[in-house]
Amino acid sequence: MSEVSKLKLFFLRAMYLLITVGLVLTIWPEIIVPNQRLANEETVIQSLLGALALLAALGIRYPLKMLPILIFEFIWKLIWVFSFALPTWLNHGLDTYAKETLFACLIGVVLIPIIMPWHYVYNHYIKLKQHTNPRT
Repeated sequence: MSEVSKLKLFFLRAMYLLITVGLVLTIWPEIIVPNQRLANEETVIQSLLGALALLAALGIRYPLKMLPILIFEFIWKLIWVFSFALPTWLNHGLDTYAKETLFACLIGVVLIPIIMPWHYVYNHYIKLKQHTNPRT
């Protein structure tokens, strides 16, 4: 019997696909055909998210090997929501960009912990149990 169910693998692949498609549609057009070629904080963020899209695409094929991508995605969104979005919302309200970003981040903050195979994460990233199936 597999350590992670086929259903859980399906949901992991769906999450990687959601991340990939979302970032390809929103970030990659500006990377491929930018309005301007600038080296600033916005283009650093675009580059980081562009790389995240490519790594998430690998997660569709290798959902367990790429779990650190989902863990990273969950942690950065959790930090942004609680350290920046919620305090701003409570004090001043959020502009349109922040509202859209908060919605996108909350999807990850809610869904990733639900689909994450926590027993696998514990066994393979904390206890460092060896992985046996190279395709997952």
